[in-house]
Amino acid sequence: MGAESTAGSTLPDRVTEALEEYGRLLDEHGITWGEPEIHYVKFFARRRVLPTRLFDRFWELVLKAVAESHPDEPHDRVAARLSEPDYDRVLRDTLDGELPGHLIAVRVEQDDVRLEGAPRTVLLPSEPSPVARRPGGGLPLVMLPGGERRPARPGDGLAPAAPLPGRGEERISLLIDSSRDAPCLVSVDDAQRLLPPHGAWLAEVDEDGLVIVDGVRVRLDTLLRPIPSATLRLVAGVPCRWSVVASDGSGWFPPDVPHRYDYHGRPYFHGDDLRLEVPCLELTVTAARGMEHGEATTRLVPRPAGEERVELTPARLYDAAARGWYGGDLHVHLNWAGDLVAVPADAAAAQHGEDLHVLNLLAGNVSGRRVYDREALEHWVDRDLPWSDGTHLARMGVEYRNDLLGHIYAFAPRSAPGRYHTGFDGDADWPPNADGLRELRGLGALVGYSHPFRTPITDADPPKGIVSPVPRNCAARELVADAALGLVDSLDVLTHASIPSTASVYRRLLGAGNRLAVTAGTDAMISFTRSDTQSNPPGWARVYARVEGELTARSFAAAVRAGRTFATTGPWLELTVDGHGPGHVLHAEPGERVSVTATALGPEVAAVRIRTADGVRAGAERLSPGGRGWGRDRLTVTAELQVDAPTYIVAEVLCEPHPRTLTATGYALTSPVYVDVDGRQVARQEDVRWCLEWLDGLEELIRQHGRLASPYQFGDHMSLLQQARAVYQGRLG
Repeated sequence: MGAESTAGSTLPDRVTEALEEYGRLLDEHGITWGEPEIHYVKFFARRRVLPTRLFDRFWELVLKAVAESHPDEPHDRVAARLSEPDYDRVLRDTLDGELPGHLIAVRVEQDDVRLEGAPRTVLLPSEPSPVARRPGGGLPLVMLPGGERRPARPGDGLAPAAPLPGRGEERISLLIDSSRDAPCLVSVDDAQRLLPPHGAWLAEVDEDGLVIVDGVRVRLDTLLRPIPSATLRLVAGVPCRWSVVASDGSGWFPPDVPHRYDYHGRPYFHGDDLRLEVPCLELTVTAARGMEHGEATTRLVPRPAGEERVELTPARLYDAAARGWYGGDLHVHLNWAGDLVAVPADAAAAQHGEDLHVLNLLAGNVSGRRVYDREALEHWVDRDLPWSDGTHLARMGVEYRNDLLGHIYAFAPRSAPGRYHTGFDGDADWPPNADGLRELRGLGALVGYSHPFRTPITDADPPKGIVSPVPRNCAARELVADAALGLVDSLDVLTHASIPSTASVYRRLLGAGNRLAVTAGTDAMISFTRSDTQSNPPGWARVYARVEGELTARSFAAAVRAGRTFATTGPWLELTVDGHGPGHVLHAEPGERVSVTATALGPEVAAVRIRTADGVRAGAERLSPGGRGWGRDRLTVTAELQVDAPTYIVAEVLCEPHPRTLTATGYALTSPVYVDVDGRQVARQEDVRWCLEWLDGLEELIRQHGRLASPYQFGDHMSLLQQARAVYQGRLG
């Protein structure tokens, strides 16, 4: 346990006040909480209803709309105006008549108004009902040591005494789509809008919401399908992630529990020994517990008004902690705007339900100056959060953010920093991120760049395209400079951004002589319930670090700094070079041979490869991945490599699509074993020149798009780039 026990303490007053303020922001502004609506903030509500496979199409249409409005502007200037179009119209055009199962459309036609969408199951009350379904707003459930889960109570120290908005019943997403040549007046409950010709409006309503189009009521109850109800009792013996899905595709949840959905659109919630009301339809019940466990599934049809007990326990696939390896997610947000206000109890339930060893909850801003969960950071800084135990460690950390230069995670600082962001809400893009890194490292924090790259990048691509076309897309552009100056401990290669692109840049950085550990940060956001990977449970990707001694914040950070890590979306991955693991430095003579072995385990594993600075040197493939049991899912490759020049050696896993992979690309990668030859470190000339070219592009980007208040601010950026250039030019020799 941490410094405060789970029961008997109170949630700090400042934390309670902050959560209550978030509730007011949600009530007043909806999912954005009133944040300045830059392009990714405007996307929040649309992301809730847009299938992931259509995201690229959505942004193509946004760019097209901006280009049509500004036909004479260059492409990078057009890409700086992404927030200008009408996103509801873009959403409607992206869907092109398609409706996801959770979206209902009101089609406003020339002479008619038509309701379109899948029927929604509602429950007829059972008598007597042991579970009261309330309209939402109740308190969350609290995780206690040992896995017991019960409703939160005042005094727990994890939840406020008063209900918060956004919890409980999920509202209906409604797309109002007009094909009329004239405007029409539309009311959704208390909101009213004059919809322009061929306009669109994305709104939310309850099941009994009032929708009126030009004075005519649209009856939503025609899509409601009443079904007799029953009660399920879900028991696993340990905290788990549960999913209850009816044959009509609807998901079902305990009362007052947020209705969360993962990357695949599967509903889930966490806990053990839970009761919930369900329809008397065929149900599929699944219990999972993070990547170290499999899934346990059953199907049943409950009896009306009865109670069915379902006992499922996921089987353990591997036990990392028993071998001294602990898996962490270094980038998770409790609150970051969203469709509900998350409380510490939610994070506790998720961490234990996913059996996630290390959880880094980040205080950070969105697009304005407010830093969410700053009060929690200041209260718990340098202390384990109350639900921590011997194999589960939770800390408050920091996300330091600049959308032009990149975002940084900080794990286990000794105190809160003086600055959290630059370049937002009229602030200058100054000082360089390097200053933030120096401050955070001075506070003892482990630091690294988060969600580095979305742009497609291959090993053959020059860096020119990486710093454009969208100037402020959160890419880790200053990374190449900061890595050269030794200011960065790690890179989140496994992330919600492009894993293949980031892995390609990571190899360039290693080849250019930078020593960085591979890490994972998912950017999971507990205050979002239906939002692609960001509504996934924390720990859907993890960095495993081999810890010396007991698990503490300091021992975990030390293991990462030493490079004793691998990152994964699920597979277990081992690498040895002459018997040594990741982070080790071998000292060799020219022509010496080293023995390399890489082993991967997991049903999704398709291939395992051994890479050096010169590319793939050995590999093995599985002809038919998955489905044969964990013990037979082991895949090993062994190679004898001759080293004539300094290099690095990593192992990677390529994966087949698999339901337990909660992102587009399943992957695993180790940190390097470094092989120094004749006392020299790897500095591959091609990679060094690539980094120098990157710095040239970054200088031009800052000149064109940096928001700087004075010449000396620009001079600070140029000084940083010149220092980094000097390092790389020295390596060319």
